[in-house]
Amino acid sequence: MAIRTEFTIIGIDGGGSKTRGIISKNGEIISTATAGTTRVGTVGFTESAERLLNVIKELLRSAEIESKEIDAVVIGLAGIWLPDEQQRAVSLLKMLARSEGITLNDIIVISDAAIAVEGAFSGENGIVLIVGTGTIGIAKVEDGRYERCGGWGIELDDKGSGAWIGREGLTGIVRGIDGRGKPTILAEKLAELVPTINLAKPRTIVSAYIEGAFEYAALTPHIMDCASNADTVCMDIIQRAVEHLLETPIALYNYFKTSNPVKLALMGGIMENDTLLKSLFLEKIMSDTRFEIVLPTLTALEGAVNLGLHLLEQLDA
Repeated sequence: MAIRTEFTIIGIDGGGSKTRGIISKNGEIISTATAGTTRVGTVGFTESAERLLNVIKELLRSAEIESKEIDAVVIGLAGIWLPDEQQRAVSLLKMLARSEGITLNDIIVISDAAIAVEGAFSGENGIVLIVGTGTIGIAKVEDGRYERCGGWGIELDDKGSGAWIGREGLTGIVRGIDGRGKPTILAEKLAELVPTINLAKPRTIVSAYIEGAFEYAALTPHIMDCASNADTVCMDIIQRAVEHLLETPIALYNYFKTSNPVKLALMGGIMENDTLLKSLFLEKIMSDTRFEIVLPTLTALEGAVNLGLHLLEQLDA
């Protein structure tokens, strides 16, 4: 296979909270851009494509190059896994680009988790556990196949994620107010966070949530803070989150045909920062001899660029 030394590739990581993009020219990042979420489940296919195109245009403007100079575009998109969904996203993006006179050559849309695992192990095998607003695990196994676990969204699952922790915290608050559970200092934290909430009138919590004054994940750092300060309701939530998160790499391990430890990289805001959840999770997982905890080799964006380079080398062969 021919090895490319000259290339210009756009890599985009379209996550559930924000979207990041880069242009890599011969391995050097020459342009960056950020935007809000492009998750299809949140904004829909059309809005997602429009936002992605805006990111691409911003990258081109910043780098001061024309679209025809781009060799490949690789997009990791949250909420996209099925080939039909990926092709639909590609078709919409190409159509919108043509309508604005933008030339896009080879485009790949895959799961954002897939570019994360490509970056984490530089294309080698292993498991990535991503914990942020949502949570998902993805494995690249011996035959190069991707296997996933989780990533169902807060509506169905996502146990252990930032959104799940926040929702459980909110449930703990209202149960404490009702007398069905222990009181939690998280209630006062929530009232400080959202000025329209008056704990003397507890139903203002419902009104504030319906009006979008806060999201579940906004409570997560406060829940960890309360847990660190001996709040038993919040500590119980964090401990349950750890147990739920442990289930994901254990389930993915079953896809590997090896007696050696499988590499496990932790990604996402909760795992990339110094959080109570990360600390408790590591205490548990590091005693499991099936796994070897490693730091990601590259970022998800760099994983996207590597996939683009691999595509170009295949076309050259």
